Formats: sequence, structure tokens, C-alpha cells
Amino acid sequence: MLYRYHIVESIDKIMSYVGNVNYQEFIETPLIQDAVLRNLQVLSESNQRLTDEFKKSHQEIEWYKIAGLRNIVVHDYLGVDLDMVWNIIHSHLLELRKAVSPYLENP
Repeated sequence: MLYRYHIVESIDKIMSYVGNVNYQEFIETPLIQDAVLRNLQVLSESNQRLTDEFKKSHQEIEWYKIAGLRNIVVHDYLGVDLDMVWNIIHSHLLELRKAVSPYLENP
């Protein structure tokens, strides 16, 4: 359950960092980029520690892509595509939060 909490917490932090920020401001603000990337790293690390059973019960989430994101953020940090990050924030994070958050109280 701790890892699910970290995922939700990381998503909430990311959304608070970019909530009032447009794409251009995101691209031009390294501080926001760094905060977002750090929380994507925590999120993706926590993803790798979720049980296979939990992941199988939520096949609508592309868990392998989250693992791939972790590898990019950790190992290829100079090659991070900020357009991709912006897309992830606005197209996938809330879906992930919706899948994980109901299980914070009940495993």
C-alpha cells in the first residue's frame, strides 16, 4: 500500500506544480521541470514495486510504459523529451491516479 500512496502523492505534487502553468511556461522553467521529473521518478520507482496481482487487476494501465519512463528519467536524463513529459502529465496521470487511489485504504 505504501507504493500506491507514493504514486498518488507524486501525481498530486506534479499536478500542483503544473496546475496553473501552460506548456510554454513549463518548457521555460527548469525548476518546474526538475520537480516534475523527480516526482515521475518516484512514481515510476513505486510502480516497479507494485504486485503483479495488482497490475493484472488494472490492465487499463500500461505498467510497462511507466517502467520505461523510469529508465529514461534515471539513466537518460539528458535525453528527456519535455513534450513527452507534458503529454504524460495531461493524458495519463489522472487515469493512473484513478486506478490506484481507491486502494489506498483497502489493499
